[in-house]
Amino acid sequence: MEVTKIENVTRIYKIGEVETKALGGVSLIIENGEFAALVGPSGSGKTTLLQMIGCLDQPTSGSVWVNGHDVTRLNRNQRADMRKGHIGFIFQFFALIPTLTAYENIEMPLLLNGHTPAERRARVEELLEAVDLKARANNRPDQMSGGQQQRVAIARALATKPALILADEPTANLDTVNGEQVMEIMTRLNKETGVTFVFATHDPRVIKYARRTITLRDGLIV
Repeated sequence: MEVTKIENVTRIYKIGEVETKALGGVSLIIENGEFAALVGPSGSGKTTLLQMIGCLDQPTSGSVWVNGHDVTRLNRNQRADMRKGHIGFIFQFFALIPTLTAYENIEMPLLLNGHTPAERRARVEELLEAVDLKARANNRPDQMSGGQQQRVAIARALATKPALILADEPTANLDTVNGEQVMEIMTRLNKETGVTFVFATHDPRVIKYARRTITLRDGLIV
């Protein structure tokens, strides 16, 4: 079963009279349970494609389907609901709320989705154990290493049991050891939960973990 389908998507950015084609007619299917990497040099279009899949941007032409929904037909609020209910995000700079603990950062998506206190507690404790951070539950981001912060971000992305996890350069700000740990955790969670992971990267440490590699150059899949 496909989680996302991209059909002949183009994305053109226009500043004044200057047009830049970020995607030049991309078609792609990502199946349920994949662990796939979008790879290519800077400017190849991989981050733009990730943003299309994540409902963070809209194509100039073409269509994007996520979990059976044509998201190009949705308005801004509907796309936000898609992100909230179906997609988890892992960012290069972690994007944790600095005043909240690890527990509270993971709990936040569950609060936004209306889960009960008991449901939230059970899910957060389950995820803290999954990323080996139970001892750090009450630590704020500034009390954790970069690797630990990214593991909190992974747990937060998984909190609502989304169909799809999108990661943009998930190891870019980590040293080799922490980068390896993060990728091993993501690989294990993909196998254990069946959730689909798609990540954009040019880092060989990340690419070697991918079970499918999708290479982009100049806005096209090559």
